[in-house]
Amino acid sequence: MGKSSRCKLLFAVAATAAAFLSSFVARAEDTLFVWAGDAAHKAPDFFTVVDFDKGSSTYGKILGYAPLPKWLISAIPLSNGSIGNEPHHVGVSADKKVLAGGGLLSILRGQNQNFFWDITNPRAPKFLKANTLPVTASIADEYVPKQGGGFFTTFMGGAGGAAPGRVVEYDANYNEKAQWPLVPPLDDFNPHGIAIDEAHNLLLTSDFVCPLHTLNVVPGVVYGEIEPRGSVRVWNLAKRTITKKITVGDPNNPPGTINVELIPGDPQLRAYVTGVFDGRLYLVDTQAGTAKPVVDFNQFALPGASKPWPHLFKINKAGTRLALTLNYKGLAGKVVWLDIEDRAHPRIINVVDLGANAGPHYLTFSPTEDRVVVADYFLVQDLFPSGVVRADGDHKIHVLDIVGDQLVRDPRFDLDFNRDIPTGPARPHGIAVVSK
Repeated sequence: MGKSSRCKLLFAVAATAAAFLSSFVARAEDTLFVWAGDAAHKAPDFFTVVDFDKGSSTYGKILGYAPLPKWLISAIPLSNGSIGNEPHHVGVSADKKVLAGGGLLSILRGQNQNFFWDITNPRAPKFLKANTLPVTASIADEYVPKQGGGFFTTFMGGAGGAAPGRVVEYDANYNEKAQWPLVPPLDDFNPHGIAIDEAHNLLLTSDFVCPLHTLNVVPGVVYGEIEPRGSVRVWNLAKRTITKKITVGDPNNPPGTINVELIPGDPQLRAYVTGVFDGRLYLVDTQAGTAKPVVDFNQFALPGASKPWPHLFKINKAGTRLALTLNYKGLAGKVVWLDIEDRAHPRIINVVDLGANAGPHYLTFSPTEDRVVVADYFLVQDLFPSGVVRADGDHKIHVLDIVGDQLVRDPRFDLDFNRDIPTGPARPHGIAVVSK
């Protein structure tokens, strides 16, 4: 066999092996979890289990439910503890065996705020436990997993829902380990976003709003208002202490820094953070202690619509692409896809319009990063005593394929929580995808 023939044979073998591996990845059994609450606050809050395997005949179909058990306690006799938690963000443990869901407004009924399921078998979640009653931490928000098991979770408020908030640490058995920092700052510490880099002893949190002030504390008499924050806190992870506060945007008109993410592989340990109320994406230098705006989403303002709110975003594992939800308070929301290879000058690749009444907030990548999944609901404060945030959505789960470096809506995926839930219309918020 000549050299040319041998090369052709080796190439053919390599191509066959690549095709086999590709088909194996495509056959991975992906499961989508959606953390949702009954819109009428009568049925228990629940995780929906959805077939997310593109090669499956039941792709996009609901396979089952994992509701909160009805025996959960409530300090206030308004429910049994499983209802009216306002399901919010979710987390998946580092070993992909535990799923967590937080109740943003559990405090209003004196209920547990964090809930954990065993997802060793993703298609059949088993409830593990609920904990963290609203004693010194409230308004459960975002999760990041720890490599040794457990999570760090942001709680925007303290005992009464105002500053200072807390970061609650859960151990490998998903019990509350501690609340950090031991002596919290008194300067508007209301952490929402959180990011971690254990290899570089780094933790970041971002302050968003004072949650207590959004409530109508005395209905009909004292109405709530938005009191925004604008800062990123840099932590010494090993010591669980805040070492630096980085002011973001105009300190006299804080932008509401809702979401912070470290850029994977960035040698300068930089991050991005979104300013909801000024419509900007900021590049944060965690070492120099600076933040500068790099994208202005006000360019996408719509006539007659609310000013666009950049909400949550996710960065791919390579640190080259960023997907972000753009919310217009429930009017014609969008997803923006950006090239971030030039950190200081992100380039918008394309923008996907999700349609009328869309109000996207939470999003994530599929495990192989071939899709972006979006939950279309933010927050409607209609639990007593109610509040000023009324940013609804279409209650759908949107799936966007990544095709030729463009986001393209997947026409096969059609999941509507107003239509498809047997207990009635529901509000989907946190989402996670795992493979098995």
